[in-house]
Amino acid sequence: MNAKHSLITLALCGFIVSAQAVTFYVSPRGNDAWDGSAPDRKGSSVQGPLLTIKAALDKAGTVAQRAINPGDPTVIVLRGGYYPLNQPLEITPDTIGASSKQSLTIRPYKNERPVVHGGTSITGWRRMGTSPVWQTTIPEVREGKWYFRQLFVNGERAVRARTPNDGFFRMVGESPKDNPVRLHYRAGDIKKPWAADGDVEVVAFLAWGDLRMQIRSVDDEKHVATLSGNPQESNRENNAQYYIENAPDAFDCAGEWYLDRKTGVLKYWTLPGQDMTRLEVVAPRLDSLLRINGDFKEHRPVSNLSLRGITFSYTDWALGEHGYADTQAAFMIRGALKAEGLVNSSIEDCEFSHLANYAIDLGRGCRSVKMVGNDIFDMGAGGIRVGEPNVGPEGFDPNSGHVITDNHIHHLGEVYKPAIGVFVIQSGNNRIAHNHIHDLYYTAVSLGWTWGYQTSPCHHNIVEYNHLHDIGKGVLSDMGAVYTLGIQEGTIIRNNLVHDVDAFTYGGWGLYTDEGSTHILLEKNIVYRTKSAGFHQHYGKENIVRNNIFALGREHQLMRSRKEQHSSFTFERNIVYFNTGELLGSNWDDGKYEIDNNIYFDARKPDAGVKFQGLTFEEWQSKGRDTHSLIADPLFKNPAKLDFRLKPGSPAGRMGIEPISTKEIGIRKKRDRT
Repeated sequence: MNAKHSLITLALCGFIVSAQAVTFYVSPRGNDAWDGSAPDRKGSSVQGPLLTIKAALDKAGTVAQRAINPGDPTVIVLRGGYYPLNQPLEITPDTIGASSKQSLTIRPYKNERPVVHGGTSITGWRRMGTSPVWQTTIPEVREGKWYFRQLFVNGERAVRARTPNDGFFRMVGESPKDNPVRLHYRAGDIKKPWAADGDVEVVAFLAWGDLRMQIRSVDDEKHVATLSGNPQESNRENNAQYYIENAPDAFDCAGEWYLDRKTGVLKYWTLPGQDMTRLEVVAPRLDSLLRINGDFKEHRPVSNLSLRGITFSYTDWALGEHGYADTQAAFMIRGALKAEGLVNSSIEDCEFSHLANYAIDLGRGCRSVKMVGNDIFDMGAGGIRVGEPNVGPEGFDPNSGHVITDNHIHHLGEVYKPAIGVFVIQSGNNRIAHNHIHDLYYTAVSLGWTWGYQTSPCHHNIVEYNHLHDIGKGVLSDMGAVYTLGIQEGTIIRNNLVHDVDAFTYGGWGLYTDEGSTHILLEKNIVYRTKSAGFHQHYGKENIVRNNIFALGREHQLMRSRKEQHSSFTFERNIVYFNTGELLGSNWDDGKYEIDNNIYFDARKPDAGVKFQGLTFEEWQSKGRDTHSLIADPLFKNPAKLDFRLKPGSPAGRMGIEPISTKEIGIRKKRDRT
């Protein structure tokens, strides 16, 4: 065959087949009657881009099923612009093909920016006299065909009318356990007409969970509001924080919006300088954007799928007639991109923004998926969720082996505050590295969903070189920047930079080995400015905590909660530096732990020594603890400016404590990613 014919291209039923690739182009200026063979229209022929991604997926499935050149890839190339959806996209094994050599890539055209869009533009605004309030009428809402709970103005999340505008109301006494919830409030905080409205909601924060429920009745004399549903058993908090959302009279300040379900009137109170006729206003319609579904009956996964350089934006959340109460971690909330049975695939350099849920959700049967270089922000829930609570012991169901690196995950929990940055449920052999996770209200990285000492599939996970900060923000309680549960053989948490963890009452911890955490190595982490302690173990077995820096904890530096008959952990070759609070918190008197070769320093009183729960250092050592440890200035370069590098002459060297570098922590340049 001569060179001219070495690359054969055939037009066949609206697709192009070549010895190298089958390529379809899609454009907001395209037409699904065209063949998808070119990025732009070619004269008056049918050659030109398709209009919808669904049409391209359908054509890809046709190629796959005809098994033409089954070793060649299929590529869908998206021109820049919006791709609004009226239903979620779906990818199945039939979209890609039966052969393990077949693949599907969906990517942008050159450097253009395609946006998969689950919302609707809101227009028809008119100003109410000279006031800053604008309104429009949405017939679909008035007719009961549509109701939305989020609004975005020029790409910014607007505030659904709430009171108080800043801060929170406080419940009176213990959080309610009545079925349905009976909330005891302070006089004036809740109004009787809100119950008659039917759509006014209480949003409350209870330890590590939250609830959102409609107000059903109000007793003005007893100051008790009855809500629409029942609490979870774990919803506990004294004098808990809450606010009211979606009350008509809470619409009272710039940046807020209110939608009247009965009239369909949408109001928005503009910020200074805003003109609604010149702004892009979007209300979401869908609850998810992309569903990837393997065939579990036939054990056929979706394989070799690559999503690259795509923006996924705008999903909404729903509230049933009984409201919502969370157990922990916004566990019941799933992803805008939800996959089951996805293997050997990648999601890279995508953006997930302005969503109501988790961004990426890999459920049962997902294995070996790379999630690299994504920007995930302004999320109703969290960032990346992998695993399921209950999976089969072997075969097609288990979830494992993912690579989660170099992602920027930030500004989470805008609807569901307990959501997590990277949430690993019952999944093992994952690497979570070089991510930057910040500005969220609960845990940044969570591993495990087994409480106690039962066998768990969550094992051999590596959490390393992540920058985790601005966590908790004083809203929820009982959290850590890195949180673990259960037996986790082979799990390593190392070389992470953790700081600024703040809880409402208790539990703003840095590294938190919770119930049953066992056989975990925590080393070479730098943890500073935590509310409750840099390291806390509730209970667990034989963990190793070594060569870390724990600094500037507000209340305590180290905590150990439960006494057990076995050794809790080995704590060795660590530096603990503080200038507020106490060194040790909770239970340390039974000695069921190994602790030695550490450096402790209280910068408030460098010549007065350190107290170990009321004991002097000598009294502490007499009990066989910290026999070779030192009370000494570790000689950090500039701890006041959070520079914890060691100066020459630091006593750390002779204690066998290795310096910890922060140069490799956080997101890497593309050329350095491996």
